[in-house]
This record gives sequence, structure tokens and C-alpha cells, in this order.
Amino acid sequence: MQLKPGYPGLLAGLLLMLMLMLSFSLSARDLNHDEARRLLREGQILPLEQMLQRARERYPGAELLEVELEEEDGILVYEVELITAEGSIRELELDARDGRLLKDEVED
Repeated sequence: MQLKPGYPGLLAGLLLMLMLMLSFSLSARDLNHDEARRLLREGQILPLEQMLQRARERYPGAELLEVELEEEDGILVYEVELITAEGSIRELELDARDGRLLKDEVED
């Protein structure tokens, strides 16, 4: 099979994009409960209950589905998944150090 002019560049671009996507997806690391307790004790992160309160204020009546503490590109993040009173699933990312909302999106 012969490639037409322009295809090698397109192929190289697609490969580069795939490599970048993989590197971004591999940059998040879940922290275990021992690490979370140590970070909390050292004052490096806010308590989980404080993060959940912020999520509840944003979506009153929502139910908690899942919470993870992750390190993403050097930033400690609480990832909170909720089902709202209306039935949509939301994924919130909150900066674990100051509680700032980093992301709020509908989960598919």
C-alpha cells in the first residue's frame, strides 16, 4: 500500500496526539488512605468532610457515589462523583489544599 502525499504527516500527528493523551492519563496517581491521613495530619490537605460539604452546597440533595484523593501533575485533588437530585451524575474536582473547584462536569 502506498501512502498519498500528506498522509505520513497526518500519521505522525495522530501518533503524537496518542502519546500525549497516554502521558496525560498516566499523570494521575491515586493516594491510599495512609497517605491521605499523613497529608491531613501535616496540614497539606483539607479534611474530606469539608470537601463533601462544598459539593453538597453546590448540589443540594445529591448523593455521594465515589471519592478519590489523587495527585494530578503535582496537585492534590479530591475527585467527587455525585448523583444529583435530578438524576445526573456529576464529577467534581476540588483542590485538596484550598477547596477551590477545579472541574465540574457531567459524567457520561
